[in-house]
Amino acid sequence: MVVLIVRLIFMVVGGIGGYELGELMERSYLQNLDPTYSIIGFIVSIIVCVGLGFVIGGAAGRYTAKLLNRFEVAIQDIPGTDLLMGAVGIIAGFLIAFLPSMILFRSYPGWVFALILYAVCGVIGYIVAVQKKDDLIALFRPSRHYASPEEERKPANARILDTSAIVDGRIADICYTGFLEGQLVVPRFVLNELQAVADSEDPLKRNRGRRGLEVLNALQRQEHVEVRIEEMDFPELSGVDTKLVALAKALNLPIMTTDFNLNKIAELQGVRVLNVNELANSLKPVVLPGETLTLTLIREGKEPGQGVGYLDDGTMVVVEGGKKFIGKEVRTVVTSTLQTAAGRMIFASMGNRERGG
Repeated sequence: MVVLIVRLIFMVVGGIGGYELGELMERSYLQNLDPTYSIIGFIVSIIVCVGLGFVIGGAAGRYTAKLLNRFEVAIQDIPGTDLLMGAVGIIAGFLIAFLPSMILFRSYPGWVFALILYAVCGVIGYIVAVQKKDDLIALFRPSRHYASPEEERKPANARILDTSAIVDGRIADICYTGFLEGQLVVPRFVLNELQAVADSEDPLKRNRGRRGLEVLNALQRQEHVEVRIEEMDFPELSGVDTKLVALAKALNLPIMTTDFNLNKIAELQGVRVLNVNELANSLKPVVLPGETLTLTLIREGKEPGQGVGYLDDGTMVVVEGGKKFIGKEVRTVVTSTLQTAAGRMIFASMGNRERGG
């Protein structure tokens, strides 16, 4: 389409030029000859110039199309605010150059300097507007409360991640669903501990450390959260858990963890703790006495005759009289539930059909 438009423009310009050329030929060479020669001269000059416009316009159109494609690709990487502020900066630069250019345009060599002045002021205006766009935009925003350095250091919905929560990996799934937003603060000493575990000679520790680093990379690609590396350290303290509690107090932020011991230590010192395991337990479906559950018994229980199975969410179910059905899928009736620090346990009895069989 671009090639066609440019080619038509060149052909129209060529036609006009051919007509002017025909008039020039008539005045200069064909004025005293038969009018037929003048008409032929007009037609030939117009056809030749239109043909040249067709050829040159095709080449110019293809070149213009390539330039437009390059421009389209390049402009995709430029933020819209940069384009807007750049245009404002160029206009401001032209306005600044307007007054002195009025004086320069009065003389012949002066207008050359005026054009240079416009170009320089436009470029400077563009650079300044793009580089200082945040400050310029802030000037037009309503006045607001300026936070202190401590308040700026504590963004809304910020949480400190410890090593166990990172290695656990469920935090990345929670962020992916959009239930967790804001900023996740990863202390530098926690990152160093992860790196040390990932470089361990023990294969199990090495795999856990590498999994933690992969989870961090996944979190950095999340849209709903922002991962910030906190450089504050406490060299006088020993142990990552102790440093985490001190950092949480300094920043007035909660700690997100799956470590039971860290949970208790932090709570004793008045630091709020967000335990991923407690969140997982709270999301498990509620089971009431009298409801039926279908599951596969996989091992014996601690008491005689008991069988043990697990629900899909990992909840352990202890079934009275289920020992002889180990390895089979059975239908059970819930008798009671027990909530412990490690999670929830369900006690059940065999259904009438299984008991009768």
